[in-house]
Parts: sequence; structure tokens; C-alpha cells
Amino acid sequence: MPRFTFARPARAGASGSLTAGSLTLAALALGSVALAGCETTVDSNPNAITEEQALRNQEGLLGLVVGTRRAYATSPLGCLYNAAVADGLTTRGLYVINTGNGDLAAIEAGGQTLGPANAIASNLFAGCTFVLKDAGLLIDNAKNIADPVTQASVQVHGHLFKALAIGTLAAFYEQVPTSTVTAAGYLSGERVTFTPRVAALTQAVTLLRDARTLLDANGGVTSVAFNARAGTAIDTKNTLTALIARYSLMAGDLDGALAAALAVDLTKRSTFTFDAQNPNPLFRSGLVSANVVGGAVGFGLPAAIAPEAGDGRTAFYLGNANAAIRVTGFFKNDADPIPVYLPGEMLLIQAEVHARQNRLADAVTAINRVRTKTVALDVFGVGANLPAYSGPVTQGALLAEIFRQRALELYLQGLRLEDGRRLGRPAPGAAGAERTRNFYPYPQVERDNNASTPADPAG
Repeated sequence: MPRFTFARPARAGASGSLTAGSLTLAALALGSVALAGCETTVDSNPNAITEEQALRNQEGLLGLVVGTRRAYATSPLGCLYNAAVADGLTTRGLYVINTGNGDLAAIEAGGQTLGPANAIASNLFAGCTFVLKDAGLLIDNAKNIADPVTQASVQVHGHLFKALAIGTLAAFYEQVPTSTVTAAGYLSGERVTFTPRVAALTQAVTLLRDARTLLDANGGVTSVAFNARAGTAIDTKNTLTALIARYSLMAGDLDGALAAALAVDLTKRSTFTFDAQNPNPLFRSGLVSANVVGGAVGFGLPAAIAPEAGDGRTAFYLGNANAAIRVTGFFKNDADPIPVYLPGEMLLIQAEVHARQNRLADAVTAINRVRTKTVALDVFGVGANLPAYSGPVTQGALLAEIFRQRALELYLQGLRLEDGRRLGRPAPGAAGAERTRNFYPYPQVERDNNASTPADPAG
């Protein structure tokens, strides 16, 4: 492995939060190439290459692809871990085992207890900003690769991870950054601006559609050189389409969401992969010790929409426990892969669009494809094994059932907070509230260094 050496990015402090002067400033350091498996040191090595040199060649850019994936999915300071844990605690699907974990307990309590200095929320914001920055580098510098298919492959993955970062932030914040500034720009007074979440989600969908167009123009596949370095665990074509469906739904584009969800091949797997050196972050950072977070009984759902007896998702994710227990599912050990999306999500997007557009029989059909799904019929082995839906066939009743099925099928995918808002579940302050916040406050370190930071939401 070549020895790539760069200036070191902002470090995590004792609380786990980034200690840069600004979270968007922290993202200016090139941390992800270091995560690609290359040895790094501080910049005292006379043979060190610069970021600019790395971005001029195929090897450096492919290293950055791998690093960007790891920055998103593997780092305990990154997007995937912090989004899953924050979402789980805010929506009562997880609980804090040791209340001495103050930042986790504050997320769980929500309301005004979740303040702008919270390390989990700050790491979520900063981790996604790192990915935004590195994805932008991939998009802007892929032209330095001579082979057109490899060039397109790198650009496509830049678009994919930029969209993932935007979409992850939009699940938690009313407004989000959709780009970063350069170091020179920051020093000259530039700061990132924030975009209202629906407009940001629309940008994410545009990025994904552009990536699909580029991929299709180059044979619909990534190059041999790209696959040799980055692997094939992420099915690029289907992942782009699935994320178009997800973010179109979040943005309110029902027709776009339905068309994309119908186009995803549900027999294909797309995963973030891990190993002993780059472990599954939910297991390693949250679940291995049985002293951080645990799964809530019945997924933390209220009695009216609790899991039915014999639901296979209870066994899959919680081991059929009658008491709170360490989560299983995709989070059992260091090497467990985590899906980028699940086939059930695409079916439930179809169901929701049909329900909202008053095609209620079609909605029931899509719901039943999830409810009656066996382990053998799901590419990830997530089976519900339930009888067909027998409740009222009204829009309200079906949307409630869709929320329940999403909460069970997509457990710890970081989507339940967004689902609860979109599907009108009881909000903070309402009787039977199912979440402890609607949106998160912006990190204090960002506000201290960026006058463009919006006002915090009420809750």
C-alpha cells in the first residue's frame, strides 16, 4: 500500500466530539484517504505527497473512494453510527443502558435536554460534512483519470455519497449544508450556507439521477479497476435508484418515489462491509459491551402498533426477547455487513405512495408483500411471516400500518424520526408522543464560527 501522508484532521476530544473551531472547517482536512487503508503520519515526512498530488491520479482517487465509504460507514465519528443511534434513541427504539453516558442520555431525553453541544449530534453533523467535502473532491477531480469508465465510476460514487450525506442530515435538521468551502475560502471569510431540507433533498435526488445517467452512459457498470479497489458490495445501479426513491419520498415527490421504488431489483444486495480493522460501528461502538445502548422491548412502539405475536423481525433484530436486550440483526459482530437499503423499504415506499394517492387496494397489496415475506423470500433474510393485513382499508389506517412495518423492517436504518414526522405520528408535547424531538439543534461549534447557522428549532 502506498504511504499517503497528509495534515491530520480534527481529532476527537474526550467527549467524542470534534475539537475543530468549526465543524465545516474540520471537513477541510483530507481524512478519508487515510481511512482507505494507507499508512498516515503527521506531515513531517519529507516524502509525503500532498492532497493536490493524490487527486491528480487514479490510485489516489480510488483511495479516496474507499476512504469516503469508510468515513460514512465505519468511523464512530461518522454518519452511519451516529445517525442510527441518534434516531433509535430519539424514537424510543433504543434505550441508554448506562445513564452515565451523558450525551446519549440527552439524546434519549430529547426536548431542551438535547443541547447544541451534544457530542452525538455534533459528530453526526461533522461526519456528514466530512463526507460532503470528500464526495465533492471525487466529483471535481475524477477528470484526472484517463480511463473513461473508471473516471465515470469515481464521479458516480462522489454523487452517491454526497447525496447520502445530504439525505442523512436532512433526516435530523431543518436546514443542511449541501457543500463545503475550501481552506483558502474559509480563511478569506467564506462560510457554508444552509439549504432548507426539502430543497436539499431535491438536490440529493438530482445528484443521484445525474449519477444514473452517467453510469448508464458507461455501460451501467463500474470499471474493473474501480471494482478491484473499491469492491462490489455496493450494487451501484440499484443503490442509486433506491436512494432516488427514498429521498423523493422524503421531499414529497410521490410519483418520482414510486417510479424509482418499482425499478429497484429486490433480488440484489447492497451493503457496507466491515472487518476486524474496520469493524461494524454499531456493534463495536454501541452494542459489544452491553453498557452503551440496547434494543427496546417491542421496538419501543406503542401498544396500538406493537409487533404482532410471531413477527419474524422481533427474532431477527431482538432475539425474541421479552425484556430489553442487546440488538442482533445486522449488528452481531465486527464483520456483519449493514444494508445500504433493504428491499422492504422499496415495497413500503410503494405502499405509502399508493395510500397517499388513494389507491388503497394497491397499498394493501404492497403491505402484504412485506407482512407475508418469509426469510427465503428476502435477500437479507428479513422475514415477517405474518398473515395478510386484515385491518380497516382507509388511508389513515394504512398509513399507520405502513409506519409500523417500516419501524420493524428498517430497524436502526436511521429513518424512523423522518418516518414519524412524515406519517403524522404523535409529536413531542402530544399525548402518547413517539419521539423526543422533531429536529435537532445545530452544533454550537458551528454557530460560534458561522453566522449563517440557522436558528435552532423549538423541538
